[in-house]
Amino acid sequence: MNWTVNLLLMLFLLATAVVAITLKDLLAAVVVFSAYSLMMAMLWTQLRAPDLALTEAAVGAGVTTVLFIIVVYRTVRREDR
Repeated sequence: MNWTVNLLLMLFLLATAVVAITLKDLLAAVVVFSAYSLMMAMLWTQLRAPDLALTEAAVGAGVTTVLFIIVVYRTVRREDR
């Protein structure tokens, strides 16, 4: 069962990575990247590396997401004609 959970997490990681790259909306890409970081933290937990899981959850899904959202809101949108 452990390998099936790892496989599902890796498939979800691959899907979120592809979606984050292809999205045009920056805020949506940040949200998907945050989901990617949370899934990565869960994968580190499954691989019995709790120190990496905690760091990924705190830095990847927490601090980095907040900083990206601040940057997105401080940018000016320009429409392509």
